[in-house]
Formats: sequence, C-alpha cells, structure tokens
Amino acid sequence: MSSDTLLPLAVALLIGIPAFGSCIGIGLATMKFLEGAARQPELIPELQTRYFVGVGVTDGAFIIATGIGLWLVTANPFK
Repeated sequence: MSSDTLLPLAVALLIGIPAFGSCIGIGLATMKFLEGAARQPELIPELQTRYFVGVGVTDGAFIIATGIGLWLVTANPFK
C-alpha cells in the first residue's frame, strides 16, 4: 500500500484520537470543577481560573493535532 491510500486513515486517527481524549478530559475537569464549587462556594473564582487554564491546555492537543492533520491532507510531504 502506498502512502496515498493510507493518508486519509492516518489523518482520521490523528484528528479522532485527540478529539476523543480532549472530550473525556474536559468532561472530567468539568465534573470536578462543579463538585469543588458545590463543596466550597467561596473558592469558585480560584477554581474557575484553574479550570479554564486546564481546559485550555487539554483542548490545545486537539487543536494542534487537527492543524497537523489538515496540513498533511493539503500539502502531503510524503509524495
């Protein structure tokens, strides 16, 4: 098999796996943020800041993988 036939599968995996992980990670972080906010409402501003930083880092992996995948589809460096 040539790299042209496997490229769509590789790009789908490159985008799909980090998307799945990012969704699971953000869901778990949201669950813990809401749990912590319910237990100690006075810490909501601090928890919210940490939550958004953590979600941004988690989502960054998916965005970078999507960019690399789309770059590989449009400008295939393996030809």
